[in-house]
Amino acid sequence: MSPRPVVVLVGPPASGKSTVMRHLARRLGVEGRDTDTDVEEAAGLAIATIFAEQGEPAFRALERDAVAAALAGHGGVLSLGGGAVLHPDTQELLAAYAAAGGVVVFLDVSRPHAARRLRGDTSRPLLAGDAMTRWDELMTARRPVYEAVATLRVTTDVHGPRRVVDEIARHIERARHDAAPGTEEDA
Repeated sequence: MSPRPVVVLVGPPASGKSTVMRHLARRLGVEGRDTDTDVEEAAGLAIATIFAEQGEPAFRALERDAVAAALAGHGGVLSLGGGAVLHPDTQELLAAYAAAGGVVVFLDVSRPHAARRLRGDTSRPLLAGDAMTRWDELMTARRPVYEAVATLRVTTDVHGPRRVVDEIARHIERARHDAAPGTEEDA
């Protein structure tokens, strides 16, 4: 049986997925993996270049494949690109992962905090132009999906990565305890 992620992080741009992934992986003593990095490595191009030269559909196909591979074979902390959850195949894979006891964390962030974090960031092709108007549009479309696939929601607004990691780690430990033989639910 191939490994499965200890936890999967989902959320919008500026929610802190990459930062939380690194800190949480270190805390849990496992490897962190970001599907955006997987896409760039597979394509041999930066995401912005993929969008510019091949378009969003080509990027989304690469992303879908990267997510499927990581969910099937990564045994650490997995961070998904912000729009990865929109593909029905990815939603099905996340639902199966969660049904098998996996933890999917929606890292939520408010608009004001996202605006502060995105100020001056030109690396996100879907936020080109008026970044916050685009961010609002993305969140309108994506929030229901993030909420549907998540088994835990953690707000990253006022808590630094350490507090967010503590909350996720506590949740993982409770989930492991509840699933262990001999717990009250099994008695």
